Parts: sequence; structure tokens; C-alpha cells
Amino acid sequence: MSDTSLAISKIGDLANPTRFLALTARVLPWLSGITLLLFAVGLYMSFTTEGDYQQGDTVRIMYVHVPAAWLSMMCYSVMALSAIGTLVWRHPLADVSHKAAAPLGAAFTLIALITGSLWGKPMWGTWWVWDARLTSVFVLFLMYLGLIALNRAMDEPSRAARLSSVLILVGFVNIPIIKFSVEWWNTLHQPASVIRLDGPTVDPEFLWPLLVMAVAFSMLFFTLHFAAMRNEIWRRRVSAQRRMAARQASREHAA
Repeated sequence: MSDTSLAISKIGDLANPTRFLALTARVLPWLSGITLLLFAVGLYMSFTTEGDYQQGDTVRIMYVHVPAAWLSMMCYSVMALSAIGTLVWRHPLADVSHKAAAPLGAAFTLIALITGSLWGKPMWGTWWVWDARLTSVFVLFLMYLGLIALNRAMDEPSRAARLSSVLILVGFVNIPIIKFSVEWWNTLHQPASVIRLDGPTVDPEFLWPLLVMAVAFSMLFFTLHFAAMRNEIWRRRVSAQRRMAARQASREHAA
């Protein structure tokens, strides 16, 4: 068997929900441990750095706000890839993935909005302004809530998966708007200071804790995402067994 065929075979194995459950059962304890370790290191670094000469101790909000904002967009990107897997390849785990990711994306977006407001009050003198960046992130939060409501309102998983996938891909246009809003329009929000072509503009004293916290938040997302996918698979299996039992009881009663 060629290397390409072997790789395709392994990917096909992961498409099997039973194999996915077995794999994540082994991986999740390691992911959880690494996540806790990264948060311990990141929080220690966050609280032991000096305060900024302009922002003071409020700069520490950045260590939660920035990773949460990154994850709010990354989570939606994961959902968009899963939506493509649902519509194009009919991957059996794709709709499970984007359904499990929606509540996580809503949570990270809410954290980004709240911490941004806590930082904005002392820095801007206001909790909220309807500028391009803040408004587009708020729209992202509403999109997450809408997708969660849609998934819960529809009883048929396959139909809900197709409709959700279409809406996710249509809504993906908001992600580049969020990313480039500070460059396209005049906003109070500062431009990108970490991921730049000419290198980060953040002082290394603040950059390293920020990067550690960003990795910790990312690992937290994948840990929670895999756990939520496992729960969704088991929920669907229990629902299928209940429907099968109900049909069997109905046939026996009719007989």
C-alpha cells in the first residue's frame, strides 16, 4: 500500500465514530494535563510581570482578552471547515464537530466582549462603542447563539447539519471583517500588534505571557471540543436506541 493510500485509510478510520471515541479516550487525559500546566505557567507569568507604564495593571486583562478574541475567530473557522466536510464529503463527524464547537465559540466571544469592556472603560473612558471591530465581534456572538438555537430547534440531525453548514459558510464573511476592520475603518480598537509582517510590536515582557496564554486557551478549546464531540456522539446513539425501542414497542402493540 502506498503512503498516500495509507494516509487516506487512517483518515477514513478517524471518520468512524467508534474509533474516534477510542482515540479521544486516550488523548483527552493528556490534553487536559497539558492545558492545566500551560494555564499554571501562563497565569504565573501574567501576574509576575510589571504593569505597563501607561495602562498599569489593567494590561493584565490582555492575557485573557486577546486569546479569547483569537479563539472566537478560530472556533468559527473550525466550524466552517466542518461545514465543508458536511456538505462536500458527508463526513460522519463533521456535523458533530460544528455542533459541538458552537457553544464554545459563543463562550470565548462573550469572554472577549466582557474583558474588552473592562479594559475599555479605564482606557477609552467608556464600556462600549459601536465601532467596526466591536460591532462585528458582537455580530459573531449573535451568530453563535443563532446556530445553537437552530441545532436545538430541529429534531432531525442530518437536516439540521445541512442547514447549519450553509449558514456557517455564509456567515464566514464576518471573520475577515473582524480581522481587518481596524485597517478598513477608523476605530478606537488598536491595530494588530502581535501577528505582523514586520514582527510583533509588543514588549517581550508582555509578549511571552500572552503567547503562553494563547496556547493554553487553544489547548483548552481542543480539549473541550473533543469532549463535547464525544458527548454528542453518545447522545445521538442513545436517541437512536430510544427511537428504535419506541418503534419496536409500537409494532408489538399493533400486533
